[in-house]
Amino acid sequence: MSQPAASGPVRYAMDAATMSGMGAMAGGGGLGAMMGMMRGGAPEPVRQLTLRHSAGITAPKPQADHFMPKGAGLGASVRLLPPPRGETGGEAGFERPSGRLLLYWGCGARAPKGQPVVIDFAKLAAGQMPPGLFMSGADLSDDWQAIMANSPTYTTWPNGKDRKAVPASGSLIGAHRIAANYSKEINFTLGDDFMPPLQASTSSIAGGASQLAWGGIDKATGYYAWAIGAKDGGRGGAPTEMVWWASSKQQAFGGPLWDWISPAGVRKLIAAGTVMPPEQRDCTIPAEVIKASGEGMMVNLQAYGPQADFAYPPRPADARKPWNPEWVARVRFRSSTMLIPGMEGMAGGMDRTEPGASGTTDTKPRKPKCKGLKGLAERAAGLCE
Repeated sequence: MSQPAASGPVRYAMDAATMSGMGAMAGGGGLGAMMGMMRGGAPEPVRQLTLRHSAGITAPKPQADHFMPKGAGLGASVRLLPPPRGETGGEAGFERPSGRLLLYWGCGARAPKGQPVVIDFAKLAAGQMPPGLFMSGADLSDDWQAIMANSPTYTTWPNGKDRKAVPASGSLIGAHRIAANYSKEINFTLGDDFMPPLQASTSSIAGGASQLAWGGIDKATGYYAWAIGAKDGGRGGAPTEMVWWASSKQQAFGGPLWDWISPAGVRKLIAAGTVMPPEQRDCTIPAEVIKASGEGMMVNLQAYGPQADFAYPPRPADARKPWNPEWVARVRFRSSTMLIPGMEGMAGGMDRTEPGASGTTDTKPRKPKCKGLKGLAERAAGLCE
């Protein structure tokens, strides 16, 4: 679906993520994450930074440079460039799967009556996805987005020419300046930094359920957990039945819950029972989910974090006064982890993860396209797109 052309101020988005457990491997931990596993511990956490700059004008050869604090460890600046031709900047799709998907949700030792909801992909028309499978983010939409789909001029980092990794000790705190050849300069000072890595573990409890527990993060605004599992499909190895569980009190999967959500949006989701409150530290995965998943289960936990907003000129204190900023900028933070029950020593256990550690790599391989029923699990884990 096409997006309307961007209008109004220049837009700048900066997303800072911390990934731990097996998620550090999917997030580009590379050699550092692998060495952590070889030493008998969890993959070392990694930090990811994504920068996007958009404007409502057309520039022939757009480029921008983000000059960061010295503590970021990324050199004097990183260069934002247009994506390669053929990329839309939108969410990539995946091939329609076959087989059955069993949906469960809610924290508790037993699944509530009426679960699972069974989706039989073989009964759907070709190319059709079940309505309501992925949560809609319509009520969580921001007042602006910096995306290629609605911007005549759009640059981003990392890109094909610059994919430097954020070092383990890299810090975003301090002054930031963005200079582009198609817009005025953007300047702001950050007081927030990358969130600490999430430390989580699972343990079996009476009746066959599994207890997911984690250490809290001070600036977390809320938590959301999900798990995907599949039993061996027999010949060919492809699973014919998969299980998808979420910690929400109602059927709410994927969509914006895998993405970035503002603190205000998280508060709405906590009130609705979709996201767990920041003081919560555990959630029980029902026995039915564990049994249906066999041994092939991946558990994911996400901590939504703070958000910093900047604009020039600043928004007037009196909302009744007109406001026409030249530019707006937004910095978002989150932390996530992925683990395999029973393998916490290799998947981000609470006693094995070293806060602040990170692997580094000079390249970030392009993720393959998500395919089939297995692609649902791989997409959730960040292994494909």
